[in-house]
Amino acid sequence: MSDKILVLGSNGQIGTELVTALRSGYGSDNVVACDIRRPDYEIKNAGPFEFVNVLDKEILKAVFEKYKPTQVYLLAALLSATGEQNPKLAWDLNMNGLLNVLDLALVYKTAKVYWPSSIAVFGPNSPKVNTPQFCTMDPNTVYGISKLAGERWCEYYHQKYGLDVRSIRYPGLISWKAAPGGGTTDYAVHIFHEALKKGSYSSFLSAETELPMMYMDDAIRGTIQLMDAPAENLSIRSSYNFAGVSFTPEVLAAEIKKHIPDFKLTYSENDPRQEIADSWPKSIDDSYANKEWGWKPDFDLAKMTADMLMNLKK
Repeated sequence: MSDKILVLGSNGQIGTELVTALRSGYGSDNVVACDIRRPDYEIKNAGPFEFVNVLDKEILKAVFEKYKPTQVYLLAALLSATGEQNPKLAWDLNMNGLLNVLDLALVYKTAKVYWPSSIAVFGPNSPKVNTPQFCTMDPNTVYGISKLAGERWCEYYHQKYGLDVRSIRYPGLISWKAAPGGGTTDYAVHIFHEALKKGSYSSFLSAETELPMMYMDDAIRGTIQLMDAPAENLSIRSSYNFAGVSFTPEVLAAEIKKHIPDFKLTYSENDPRQEIADSWPKSIDDSYANKEWGWKPDFDLAKMTADMLMNLKK
């Protein structure tokens, strides 16, 4: 029997690229893209698509019933900056969406569930440099609070019911294919678009704000690598620390100037996202991911910048 894979929240920044990667690996008909909105991307027409609201358990159940998935990727979420504008909705979507999927995965004997966490689980009292896998976690955004609670639920369902749940704490993700989804690290995507369109960019984060980031190609590869890893190799059922490259707006701008010498970076003040960024790590220790499932990023800052500009120019 072939794998049937559901990707819930398939239209987002991660979902659009994950669906493409999974379809190339498992075959288009075996990967079902699911979202609350009609997809804009041609690739979605290359395989099955279902309208699904993860908070509507009956519709969700009907999709599980129809496809009997062996793997489910739950990507539907409200991100950090957007979540602060509507905290109750963010909690509802991020938490109850997860619980609905975990419950149905048990009923339909889904072999593996993937759910993304985030560096937002760390807070003001977490170590900032090489933030370890296990440390103080005191998130101060509703997004981070929901992700930390979600990690505990994932671990609970694994320990209590034997459900094979897997998770990664994503850093800021940088991609040229899809628009960012309302996160605190979005400047690192917008800056490339503006550099090419206007030759300048006004950053909402300060010059010295260093944050962990990752190129989307690495994020997708790492996600599938974790899902393909033998279960007996995995010791962490909350969520794995996952690292790519850390930089500040100033450092990123300097790299862009190597390609666009006249590029100008300015800074706007009093943006609420600055406070969120200040509570997050500057760099991440992902030695568990490296040791247990062989994780290593391919893209450093120079390679990522060159690839972003080349693809956006097209």
